[in-house]
Amino acid sequence: MFTRRTPIGAALAALSAATVAVTVTAAAPGVAQTAPLGEANPVAVLTGAQSINATEARYQVKGTDLGIMWTDERGQILAAFGDTFGPGWPGITSGFAKPATIDWRSNTLARSTDRNPSNGMTFNNYVTDRPGHAKELLPSLKKDGVEMTKIPTGGVNVDGRDYLAYMSIRSFTKPGHWITNHAGIAYSDDGGQTWKDASSARRPNTKGFDDQFQMIAFARRDGFVYAFGTPNGRFGDAHIARVPEQQLLDQSAYEYWTGKDWQRGDSSIATPIVDGPVGELSVRYDQTLKSWEMMYLDESRKEIVVRLAPQPTGPWSAEIPVATSREYPNLYGGFLDPDSKGTDLYFTMTQYDSYNVMMMHAKLPDSAVRSALKCPCN
Repeated sequence: MFTRRTPIGAALAALSAATVAVTVTAAAPGVAQTAPLGEANPVAVLTGAQSINATEARYQVKGTDLGIMWTDERGQILAAFGDTFGPGWPGITSGFAKPATIDWRSNTLARSTDRNPSNGMTFNNYVTDRPGHAKELLPSLKKDGVEMTKIPTGGVNVDGRDYLAYMSIRSFTKPGHWITNHAGIAYSDDGGQTWKDASSARRPNTKGFDDQFQMIAFARRDGFVYAFGTPNGRFGDAHIARVPEQQLLDQSAYEYWTGKDWQRGDSSIATPIVDGPVGELSVRYDQTLKSWEMMYLDESRKEIVVRLAPQPTGPWSAEIPVATSREYPNLYGGFLDPDSKGTDLYFTMTQYDSYNVMMMHAKLPDSAVRSALKCPCN
């Protein structure tokens, strides 16, 4: 979603001449290195012309972002990407002009059986609508002030059905801020090839554009799907809901954490589990640490950070920086790889200027983990 950092007016300004080379100077591709606190290292570039997947030549994906990952019933990884552009795209400052020329797709999906993130992630294929062309999963109107785009925010598989959480963006405003029409969930019963947008699962935004679950990340455990939500943009608090996994599309079945217990009702009863600014959440349970992990962009610090907690409701530890804008200017995203284990964190990250997705590795210091797991704070 390349205009998250640039308002529409600026995005439609002069074209950039050098926009597709991803900055990967901290480590050689395919080499996962132990990094000091806040200094994650690149493993491999996953998308774009020069990536290990050669996505421009193979799928007409010259530029894209995000890379939200989950595993399906067959054990393969599905990776959802945001606004995606083809070979005719001039570069990041070209904005949304001439959608047909730039082959703008609001969302795309790759599949991979590569479960070794220390070498990056090799794609088996993309979901395509014709040979060699990555398909737009959920169409959008592509009209500013009505619906600019539909962006994935989370994914989960339950008993062979894939679910994709998304946000319908009405317009981008200023850096780090945007307005959503609604949050929604689409589902696929054929491995991600076709998707149905479930009207029963839509969450309309409020009149004040402050609904607490406009950007949802999923995590599945103990018969529930946990929905971690934030308002539109990168500056809100994080909240949590849960739903029996077989009722994921039934809004009336959701329970919200009030700070004391789980209650059904309107989502406004949810109280924050982490104070903002929280941008682009990714959450998982780590079997090695026996701990929940939350990763997100702290826009105020311009860092991708991790918090740990014994329960999905918390208490969540203080932020542990894993990647900073000092090393990676204009970074965003931060989506945990399902094959991260213990203090070895693998995650996807985008830099706005290069506008492609990297697999990153960070080794959390044992002292920071011990401190985080003992921390009683949110």
